[in-house]
This record gives sequence, C-alpha cells and structure tokens, in this order.
Amino acid sequence: MTIKAPTLNVGGLGTDPLEQRIKEKQEKWKYRVAVLSGKGGVGKSTVAVNLAAALARKGYFVGILDADIHGPNVAKMLGVEKADVLAERLEDGRFEMLPPMSDFMGQTTPIKVMSMGFLVPEDQPIIWRGALVTKAIKQLLGDVKWGELDFMIVDFPPGTGDEILTVTQTLKLDAAIIVTTPQEIALLDTGKAVNMMKQMKVPYVAVVENMSYLICPHCGNEIDIFGKGGGEKLAEREGVHFLGSIPIDLKAREASDNGIPIVLYEDTPAAKAFMEIIDDLAERLNSMSREEKKE
Repeated sequence: MTIKAPTLNVGGLGTDPLEQRIKEKQEKWKYRVAVLSGKGGVGKSTVAVNLAAALARKGYFVGILDADIHGPNVAKMLGVEKADVLAERLEDGRFEMLPPMSDFMGQTTPIKVMSMGFLVPEDQPIIWRGALVTKAIKQLLGDVKWGELDFMIVDFPPGTGDEILTVTQTLKLDAAIIVTTPQEIALLDTGKAVNMMKQMKVPYVAVVENMSYLICPHCGNEIDIFGKGGGEKLAEREGVHFLGSIPIDLKAREASDNGIPIVLYEDTPAAKAFMEIIDDLAERLNSMSREEKKE
C-alpha cells in the first residue's frame, strides 16, 4: 500500500520561490553589471549612477538597484528620492513594487530605480544583521516589476560582505566594474574586490579609476591630487581590463546633490569620460555575447 507523501516546508529543501522569481526576471535582462569597490569614499555610487545615465542617453533601457542597504544614495543622486513606491497586485495575490523612473525631462530613456531609501525615512538607520540584509536585497530583485532591460546595474556597498555575496550567487553577472582612486591605500582594498569577482567567475571584470586628476579652473592644467595611473596599474597586475579614468569635476558634486548625473552636462571632461567608458563597455559585452552565440 502506498500513500502520498506529505508536503514538507523545511528551509533548505526545494526551490525558494523568491529565488525562482529572480531567476525568471533576470532572463529579461540582457546584461547584468555590478559596480563595486573594496573600500568607501572612491565615488562608487557616482560611477554607478553616471554609467546608468550614460547608457540611457544612448537609448538603452536601464534599471539600477541600490544594494547598499545601510547607506542608500542612488535615489538621491538620480533625483527620485521623494518618489512614492506603488505596488501592483498580481493574479496569484502577490504584490510587486513598481520602481520609480526618471528620464530627466526626456534627455534619456526612462531609468528604473529601486533602493531601500524609498522604504525607510531619510534619517532612520537600518540596524539589521546579515540574514535580513540578504532577504531585503533578494526582495528588491524578485518582488519588483523590472520588466525587460538592456542593462541591470547593481550598486554594491563598500567591502566584500554579505550583500555582494548574495547578489553574485543569485544573479548571473555578466560584468563587474571595480571603482578605485589612484592612491596606493585605495588600491590595496580594490584589489581584493577584483579578486573576489574573479573567484566568483564573473566573465568580464574591469577597473575604472575615479578622481584621476583635477583640471585647474584657472590655468587648465591637470593636477594629480591622488597620484597617477594607479587604476591602470591595478588592472594590469590583476590581468583585467582597464575601462578608463574619470577626472574630478567641480560640477559633479553640485550635480549629484541636485539629482542630476554629470553625464547630462555634455561639455564637461567627466561627461565625455563616462560616455567613452560606456561605449567601450557595451561593445565588449556585445562582442562577448556574439562569441557565446557562435559556440
């Protein structure tokens, strides 16, 4: 005599519905790109936001997830920090959050944005242990109506902790952009981030050097405030690609505070540098995709 086995609801057995939803959603994203650094203070979020805006200026459909649960800044830098997050009820009774969007008055294709900063008061600290942080990131990936995207950009917090491990184990990343500044102390930590992405088998790992130099507003000369060429040396040492250098732009601070990516200031050196970087990035990813199809 046989009977039907009872349904078990034991953690670790079967497929996690949330992870299954993430898997299904990412099939609609052409490229998944992480932006990270081994340390704070290198302008990582600035780079992530401007890469997203530069891609959107080229007509790509872009989503950006702020995976820095404890210090989310992306919504502010994209000018949508006051946006309300609405939800849509699905046929199965679940709700999906609708990511706020910005197209900067038609200057870009709409950029979809999701951040923990939308869901908690601005001055409210998030005091969570790793398990809660991991669950929150998964929900921001799997319970949001992202739709079809050319690029999903994930802005990581500093370091090589839970948030980064969660995303790299959950998403099939196509690229990791490591942000550094030229000085040696920054290179020590960003080198760890490079090696983490290599160990996680991310197909394309590249370095971007931020705050490379300052163009003097009076004489026009380049001033190497933090040294010179450290990012390129790091990329060469670790055997990864060097995507380019971004100068310190005096307009960038004001632009970020006002929620306007510097790439929208077309005549600035920083804007030109970002546009060159995304042209190179898109071409390399497209080339890798063509090679995979041949195989």
